[in-house]
Amino acid sequence: MAFLLIVCCAVIISFDGPLLRGMEAASAWQVNFYRAVALFAFAAVTVTLRFGKDAAAAVGGIGLRGCAAGALFGLSTVTFVQSMALTTVANTLFILGAIPFFAALLARIFLKEKLGRATLATMGVAALGLGVMVAEGVAAGAGAGNALALLTAWLFASYTVILRGSRHREMLPALLVAATVILVVTAPVLGGRGGFGVSARDLALCLFWGGALSGCAHWLFIIASRHLAAAEITLFLLLELALGPLFVWLLFAEMPSAWTLAGGALIVCAVAARAAVELRGGRAPSLRLRLRSPSSPSPSTPSPRSPSPPSPSPSSPSPSPSPRSPSPSAPS
Repeated sequence: MAFLLIVCCAVIISFDGPLLRGMEAASAWQVNFYRAVALFAFAAVTVTLRFGKDAAAAVGGIGLRGCAAGALFGLSTVTFVQSMALTTVANTLFILGAIPFFAALLARIFLKEKLGRATLATMGVAALGLGVMVAEGVAAGAGAGNALALLTAWLFASYTVILRGSRHREMLPALLVAATVILVVTAPVLGGRGGFGVSARDLALCLFWGGALSGCAHWLFIIASRHLAAAEITLFLLLELALGPLFVWLLFAEMPSAWTLAGGALIVCAVAARAAVELRGGRAPSLRLRLRSPSSPSPSTPSPRSPSPPSPSPSSPSPSPSPRSPSPSAPS
């Protein structure tokens, strides 16, 4: 079920690029603002329905970590939309393919998770791909958009690491914090420019994007992150990197450049190879756990069908064990 959730999440968020390109005249700031309105409404309704009279306690239960996670996710949403407005969707999505490696580095620093040789090598390949894309983008005048995509990757990686460290908590209310942060950041910008007005079509797309798509997708992400390894989530979220530019290309004829495709291919191959290696290595411990489940006796525990013989009476001499007879303490 968790695999299905993360696949659905990847497919849903792959529509971000086409939705932004489908706007008539709404700016990136307006898109972020109205997306946040819909996301806040979705999170408020979902938390209320899920927790009922305990909704306020659930919001308070996320603690400082939950507030930090929500703030990071909110800021990453702002920079993500701004990035797609300043560069191609393919550039933004391929650069976001580095999120798992940024998360690995942050997890090593804050969660003390060690990085193996395979991870370090994969991060090197991904860094090479990022360098190809960013250098080509700067030459083409899209350096600001690529830089915002890199910032988005760091922000979302930080958000993911906090989720990993707080798996025992219900983090759904963090979406409320994220929506609030987006509103606080975008409202003053739009107010100073007098730019809250958008067409009915753009407003409908923004509300659908923020509520039905972003809200559902990130709720699924939070749920799946409790049950799947990081490599498994990474492997299936690669669907966004493949589907996002494809949808934009098919619907709006936004063809990625050769350098973007080359750098993106390096990132996708690096992520897929590392995820596959970790998945293969991560199956053995879970198999051992199943083999040593509580229903199976431990090697050091006598079988219930072979009870230990009663202790000999102090008055009777201990018989010498036969060389061919097994020791009473040996497992059956």
